[in-house]
Amino acid sequence: MNWDEGHRAHCKYPTVQLREAFASAIAYLTANNVPSPRLNAELLMMFTLNCDRAYLYAHPERELAAEQSRYQAALAERVRGVPAQYITGHQEFWGMDLIVTPAVLIPRPETEHVVEAAMELGGLMGSGGPECPPHTIRIVDVGTGSGCIALALAKELPAVEIHATDISPSALEIARANAVRLQLQNRIEFHQNDLLAGFENNSFDAIVSNPPYVGETEEDQVQLEVRKFEPTNAVFAGATGLEIIARLVPQAHAVLRPGGRLIMEISGTIASRVQDLLETWTEVRIVPDLQAIPRVVQARRPLS
Repeated sequence: MNWDEGHRAHCKYPTVQLREAFASAIAYLTANNVPSPRLNAELLMMFTLNCDRAYLYAHPERELAAEQSRYQAALAERVRGVPAQYITGHQEFWGMDLIVTPAVLIPRPETEHVVEAAMELGGLMGSGGPECPPHTIRIVDVGTGSGCIALALAKELPAVEIHATDISPSALEIARANAVRLQLQNRIEFHQNDLLAGFENNSFDAIVSNPPYVGETEEDQVQLEVRKFEPTNAVFAGATGLEIIARLVPQAHAVLRPGGRLIMEISGTIASRVQDLLETWTEVRIVPDLQAIPRVVQARRPLS
């Protein structure tokens, strides 16, 4: 490229300082009713510049040229409703940076309550106390999606054998990629299964899951970007929202060892009906999230 060509290429992108681009982005997102406009502007700028938040505020005078075009394209996608996580390809969960694509549900902070409950269980069974079984503890994450729950457990419970299932080969591809990036690929065995199909009876100590639990009658209560861009079969369970859980509970009863635990994420709208499904189980408990919404149900398969 000679000087004239290089000069013309440079002039294609009028330079603007980072602070100006950022202020314009917030105004643009606000005008288009995008929630949390400042946070979205930050996330997309960090993605565009491949930098952290501290850099944005330490270098407001940085000039953007070609980067400005990429930033505007990312902002336009966000205004169209595409979740920021699908634009950047990343989401943080349990202190891990996960790859996410439209093939998987975006991991949310509420799901960390499932990890917390499973960690308490893993610690109990690995403590050498009266509930510690004379075998390697085995936990399976049903409907793993991005792998977020299984990966968090693999990271935190190194002595536990972790399995993960999903019916979607595309989702499993993302989960495996995340395992490799986090160097946990040797800690998790992935299976393309419909729920717990194919597993032997009495073979797991715990089952964890964030199953689809939104009913089709609740569709108008779900955020538009979730309805439009996240995988439908990971959000909606059927007419009532209970259809997948109603299949999972009896399968879990068969696959768990006596005394084994089932831990599932749920919503407040189905909490009482989930309890009804677990009427033959023991130690049924529903744990609220930080918004006091019923979020995680725990239950134990009877010993006999």
